[in-house]
Amino acid sequence: MNTLALPLPVGRTGPLRRLSDLLYTRRGLALGVLLVPPLLWFGVVYLGSLLALLANSFFSLDEFSGVVDRSTLSLANFREMLQPANVDVVLRTVGMAVAVTVACTAIAFPIAYYMARYARGPQKALLYIAVMLPLWSSYLVRLYAWKLLLAKEGAISWVLAELHLSWLLEALLATPGIGGNSLSFSRLGTFIVFVYMWLPFMILPIQAAIERIPGSLLEASSDLGARGGTTFWKVIFPLAMPGIAAGSIFTFSLTLGDYIIPQVIGDSTLFIGQVVYRQQGVAGNIPFAAAFSLVPIVVIGIYLWIAKRLGAFDAL
Repeated sequence: MNTLALPLPVGRTGPLRRLSDLLYTRRGLALGVLLVPPLLWFGVVYLGSLLALLANSFFSLDEFSGVVDRSTLSLANFREMLQPANVDVVLRTVGMAVAVTVACTAIAFPIAYYMARYARGPQKALLYIAVMLPLWSSYLVRLYAWKLLLAKEGAISWVLAELHLSWLLEALLATPGIGGNSLSFSRLGTFIVFVYMWLPFMILPIQAAIERIPGSLLEASSDLGARGGTTFWKVIFPLAMPGIAAGSIFTFSLTLGDYIIPQVIGDSTLFIGQVVYRQQGVAGNIPFAAAFSLVPIVVIGIYLWIAKRLGAFDAL
């Protein structure tokens, strides 16, 4: 009986197949092909813009024509940044960023601890939704909603009046440095809105860090006779520190660079973002705006170095 011999399949020998074989046999080349596009984007767009920013900071603005003079390099912008008014802006912004970070940590830790250790099933899912829900709405919608809440005739003033606590609000608004005509026109109001805006970015990293703490460590601490406070400070808090540091990266850097919240909520005192916006968008002084923009970059760089030493990137 004759059988018909079937031809053996012949592998493709086109350029795509040869390229596939080359990438398969040389894993380093394949990794390089995958990394080239993001590295080009990072190098050209991000680092290129930073270098352009640095270059513009050495130029000067002609006072008569208002044209940027790129013919000579000068350190005048950096010397102007050392003026007392500009130093006050930097210190005020850094102080606000630190205060917001500390407040977010104090509020977020109990919530994150409950989510990690006690919440289960639907309750945990509901807490996740509650934490993330503010981020689902527009930034400006949340900001102007708070402006209405903090207004002199707003809901917060009304509630305090009904509780006969208007004296407390008046005392806070009369406090130098944080008070004002109303909460919506005070540095205290700016602080409250900052904390509300960035709180989710602190809760989630701390919750992830606490969730990774083995329960056996807490049991061992209890078996060795440690009380609740000792267990917290000796076991839980040190192991949760990477999560705190990771969350603080967000709260600190976002507060340091934000200019919209101080523009809408707060008094006439300036923050770094407002100075950069006004110098670049209103005055047209791009060189000084570029020089001032380097301040938060340097501050955040120092802060990230400290956060790395605390193990922040292990929790990201």
